[in-house]
Amino acid sequence: MSILIVEDDPAIRRTLALNLEARGYAVAEAADGDAAVKAIATNEPALVVLDLGLPALDGIEVITTVRGAHRMPILVLSGRSQTAEKVAALDAGANDYVTKPFAIDELLARIRALLRTAPATPEDVDGHRIGDTLVDLVAHTATRDGRSVHLTATEWAMLEVLLRNVGRLVGKRELLTTVWGPAYTGEDAYLRLYMSQLRRKLELDPARPRHLLTEPGLGYRYRP
Repeated sequence: MSILIVEDDPAIRRTLALNLEARGYAVAEAADGDAAVKAIATNEPALVVLDLGLPALDGIEVITTVRGAHRMPILVLSGRSQTAEKVAALDAGANDYVTKPFAIDELLARIRALLRTAPATPEDVDGHRIGDTLVDLVAHTATRDGRSVHLTATEWAMLEVLLRNVGRLVGKRELLTTVWGPAYTGEDAYLRLYMSQLRRKLELDPARPRHLLTEPGLGYRYRP
């Protein structure tokens, strides 16, 4: 399984490469944004570890450039720790965000988690199980023990965004814009309300959700 490391600091790049290679991953390296875009287009990796402060194209520009055509997980590894920077990267299409300095064991665990949830093929997965509820995005049905679970149109719209992005952290702004429109980017209360309703209808234990997860201050994630 191949991983592309995009990092302009050669010491960090080499440390990451050595640790990943020791665990059996095939590693490619890029030192700037232009090289990263070319490497992704030429030989799409299974996952990208991406710094934001890069020469040529910065990390956000790399994400927006490749995200339309490529669906591999992108894990941002950056010294930028402000929430606004994290939100910008997640809204652009990153799947996860780790700040420097970082613990290598945590980074490797996040990589493993992203690779587990990455789609096996470019085709969307249409059937998902949340607790004991089967959600079929094509048929637009949610069933439990042969009985229909009623979801409102807004609940469906929000749920579909999360299910179409398996394992990826969907930023609050992206979710609000997709479901409600660009005029609603500050309505975080909408997200809390509808996520609560979805958990109540779908999770086995809504107070301790296992599938519809909140990343405080950042957004939401569907974990199979």
